[in-house]
Amino acid sequence: MATSASNITSTHPAVFVLMGIPGLEHLHNWISIPFCFAYTLALLGNCTLLFIIQADAALHEPMYLFLAMLAAIDLVLSSTTLPKMLAIFWFRDREISFYGCLVQMFFLHSFSIMESAVLLAMAFDRYVAICKPLHYTTVLTGPLITKIGMAAVARAVTLMTPLPFLLKGFHYCRGPVIAHCYCEHMAVVRLACGDTRFNSIYGIAVAMFIVVLDLLFVILSYIFILRAVLQLASQEARYKAFGTCVSHIGTILAFYTPVVISSVMHRVAGQVAPHVHILLANFYLLFPPMINPIIYGVKTKQIRERILGQFPRKDA
Repeated sequence: MATSASNITSTHPAVFVLMGIPGLEHLHNWISIPFCFAYTLALLGNCTLLFIIQADAALHEPMYLFLAMLAAIDLVLSSTTLPKMLAIFWFRDREISFYGCLVQMFFLHSFSIMESAVLLAMAFDRYVAICKPLHYTTVLTGPLITKIGMAAVARAVTLMTPLPFLLKGFHYCRGPVIAHCYCEHMAVVRLACGDTRFNSIYGIAVAMFIVVLDLLFVILSYIFILRAVLQLASQEARYKAFGTCVSHIGTILAFYTPVVISSVMHRVAGQVAPHVHILLANFYLLFPPMINPIIYGVKTKQIRERILGQFPRKDA
């Protein structure tokens, strides 16, 4: 009874308890295998990309600098959630401190927003490279790339900073158990008492603003790119020009497809089992960081050659 009274009178619990994947607790050990494999691939792949780009001065071009930003974001994004998730699956270590939960949530959502901004910047890079090739080096200068990176960070931090302060002000009378693998904003809001409408509206508004606006500009860029490619004289030139976009298109699909599917599932959550929604949300966090280095390693000739060059060939 003393504990119950303490929970009622305190502003927030000292710790939250992450359930993992509700309804599939008996499969946590098995689920951890693909999760661990994907996280290992994400670490190895993104670290390799960063090493290759940093070590080779010939790759210090706008396209590869944006790719380095993407790799760094993917490393932070996956590392924000996966280690704790694996601790839940392997060691039943479900507790996370209240402030640790807010920090995890801030990093998770902030770096997701940053990734969307970098994908938009990469679309702009491909637009300039194909539609304005003579102005490429004068438009995408080092200072502009730095400003784009700073703007991506500033936008994410500005949009996400209010959330931890809003959550800190709530009373949590619905208990400390979060029905999720990590501290997702709406999963925490559901435990709060009082008027949480602003949080719900703000969360949806930010998600729609980022996904719709960024994706709209990405699509617009590719409309101009496609028009420019179709105006090229030879089929070989058209194939080569559009071939430079294949990796970026794959990355866009890897990032936005799970976002859209997860968002739709969230809206119809009453009709979908909770573990399905959570698995989709985890897929959104796991898949892009794992697949992006593979896409660029396979489809980008310069990076593929640098990676293969790390392995000495034996003379026949």
